[in-house]
Amino acid sequence: MNVTIQPSSITGSIVAAASKSSMQRACAAALLHHGTTIIHNPGHSNDDNAAIDVIQQMGAKTSLVGEELHVTSNGVNAENERINCGESGLGIRMFAPIISMNKVPITINGEGSLLKRPMDFFDEVLPDLGIQVKSNDGKLPLVVKGPLQTKEITIDGSLSSQFLTGLLFAYSASVTEPTTINVTNLKSKPYIDLTLKVLAHFGYKIENRNYEQFIISPSNNSEPTTINYTVEGDWSGAAFLLVAGAIAGKITVKGLDVFSTQADKAILQALADSKASLSIQESQIEIGPGALQAFHFDATECPDLFPPLVALASYCAGKTVIEGANRLTHKESNRALTLQEEFGKMGIQIDLQDDLMIVHGGTGVKGAIVHSHHDHRIAMACAVAGLKANGETTIEVAEAINKSYPDFYEHIKKLGTMVLEAEVSKK
Repeated sequence: MNVTIQPSSITGSIVAAASKSSMQRACAAALLHHGTTIIHNPGHSNDDNAAIDVIQQMGAKTSLVGEELHVTSNGVNAENERINCGESGLGIRMFAPIISMNKVPITINGEGSLLKRPMDFFDEVLPDLGIQVKSNDGKLPLVVKGPLQTKEITIDGSLSSQFLTGLLFAYSASVTEPTTINVTNLKSKPYIDLTLKVLAHFGYKIENRNYEQFIISPSNNSEPTTINYTVEGDWSGAAFLLVAGAIAGKITVKGLDVFSTQADKAILQALADSKASLSIQESQIEIGPGALQAFHFDATECPDLFPPLVALASYCAGKTVIEGANRLTHKESNRALTLQEEFGKMGIQIDLQDDLMIVHGGTGVKGAIVHSHHDHRIAMACAVAGLKANGETTIEVAEAINKSYPDFYEHIKKLGTMVLEAEVSKK
């Protein structure tokens, strides 16, 4: 599908979509929980749906009751020897240790760009936990046979915090005595904060010692209970809405927790530094254009913010410097190169210097034909950047947004964006 964004001025109010980071963790916790979990404000992105499918294959029963997702589980009891995590990096990295709690061999696979992403971590760590593992030279498919044996280990957290998230979930449901996971070089600490927050909500006790040691205590959650969990609004998706407001008109975004541990809440600091008109309230955020100027921002702990930050920086006078570019290699695309290529088509020069991305902004954004590279955040970044371009912007493979934010185009249309959608015939 191609989507064309006409230069537009936006206004109005919008409620942020559900956070897939929060939703997928809630699904994992609901699978491990003995009893019923009622998930309020459930997400419906491709990654969310993949997580629901995984827990169903692992023995959980799910049903949609009105706008609630009800999950009933008796722990991890595989009903299928083949699991597909879709295109979700969090899904494969979080669920693999949980799936390894089974005693039978299970093949874990994925789709799209996930097939190219490195999974060497499991080859290196899972055997130390008594798990038989076989991968495709460090890539999917992955075959695991447990059960996972919880013991003190040391892992490298430099590639992704998602591997640690999976171990924390699996350990929380398995340990019979306090057990330590040691971590070196941990990145994206706010995502671990979110993991710990979800696990605490479900009654698990983990002591965090400066993100270098995590001491997991045995759970007393043996009796079936009912737990209610509300999925947070998504700061990752909302970052694009907020940047759209800074570029193209005053809007109000609701449904976000300003006290959230989500890493991408840091977009507020970037918006403030860029001199956008910003009002942060407990129940809503008002954002509008200002005399936008270049800013310096460290995105090492929140690499998913690079695409909206580049869209914002394109309209900021001067050279914006964003740190953390080395974190972009193993995303749905190599986002550093993808952003450089696609924004280059829109007349924006982006330089890559070691761990730095330098965006030359304020020179005028050109309407162009761009490509999402099957990357949801690239599609949204180009759409937002096109709001005040000097002509229309057409995004090829625009349906990539379904991975995380399937309502994105409808939401920006509601705010006044002129969006034209066209199906592309397959020859």
